[in-house]
Amino acid sequence: MITNAAVRARPNWQRGIREARVPGAPGAQRAVKPLAPAMRWLLFAAAVLVFLAGFQLFVLTEHTGTYFAWTIANPLAAAFLGASYWASLSIEALAGRQAAWANARIAVPAVLVFTALTLVATLLHLDKFHFGGSFAARTQLVTWGWIAIYTLVPLIMLIVLAVQARIPGQDPPRSAALPGWVHGALAVQAAGLLGFGAALFAAPGQTAPLWPWRLTPLLAQMTGAWLIGLGVAAAHALLERDARRFRPAAAGSVLLAVLQLVALARYPQLFEWRSAAGIVYLIILGTMVLTGAAGLARSARDRIAQQPEQISPGRRVGAEQGRR
Repeated sequence: MITNAAVRARPNWQRGIREARVPGAPGAQRAVKPLAPAMRWLLFAAAVLVFLAGFQLFVLTEHTGTYFAWTIANPLAAAFLGASYWASLSIEALAGRQAAWANARIAVPAVLVFTALTLVATLLHLDKFHFGGSFAARTQLVTWGWIAIYTLVPLIMLIVLAVQARIPGQDPPRSAALPGWVHGALAVQAAGLLGFGAALFAAPGQTAPLWPWRLTPLLAQMTGAWLIGLGVAAAHALLERDARRFRPAAAGSVLLAVLQLVALARYPQLFEWRSAAGIVYLIILGTMVLTGAAGLARSARDRIAQQPEQISPGRRVGAEQGRR
C-alpha cells in the first residue's frame, strides 16, 4: 500500500518525469529520455568542486598564495572567478535534480567547454602555478588537485555524454515559451560573451587592457574561459526555447550578477567605473538579472499551471469541498 507520505518522499527527479509526460499520450511517460544516473552524479560532483573553488576565491580572496593553485594579486579578479564558480554551482546542482535530460542538458556543453579551455590555459602557464618545494605541502596539494580535476573532468564528461546518448527516449514537449525580448537579450549576451571571451583567450595581451580591471595573461585566459562558457549557455538557451529547460542557467545568471555586484562593492577602487568597458560590463550584468529572473518566473508559472493535472480525482474533490 502506497501512503501519502511515501508519495511525498519520492525524489524530485522522479516527480519530474511524471510532470514531463506528454498529456493524453499513452506510454509517453516512458518515452521521455531521462537524465542518466552517471550524468546526474557527475553534475552533483562538479557542484561540490565548484563550491570549494568558489570558497577559495570569493571568501579567501586575498589568500590565494596559500589556498589556491596560483597567486592572484588583484583581489577583484579573484572575486570575479569565485563568483563565477559559485554561480555555476546553482547551474550544476539544479541540472542534476532534473528528471528529463532535456531539462538538464543546458549545463553540460557549457561545463565541458569551460573545463577544456581552463585545462589549456593551465598548461600554457604552468610556471605560474604553485609547484615545487618553495610552497607549503597543502598549497602544492591544492595545485595538483586543480591539475587532476581539469584533466579528468572533460574526459569523464565525454564518456558520460556517450552513455547519455545511448539512453532511449525523446524530449518532452516545450510548455513554457520565453518572451521575445528574452530571446533578443540572450542573443546579445551570447554574441558579446563568446566574442569577447574568445578574444581574451586567444589574444590575452592585446585584449586584457579592454577589461574593466587589471588582468595578467593567465587571468585573461581564465576569464575568457568563463565568458565563453557563459556564452555557450546563453546560446544553448536560445536553441532550447523553453523556460523549464533554461531554468538551471537562469538561476545561475541571477546568482552570478548578484555575486559580481557584491565583488564590486568589496573592491570598488579596482573597477574602472567610468570606462566604456565598465559600463558595458554593468549592462551585461543587468541583462543577466533580467533574463534569468524572467526565465525563472516563466518556469514557475508553468509548474503551477501543471499542478492541477497532477492531483488525483479524490484529492481534487476533497480540496474543492474544503474550499466550500
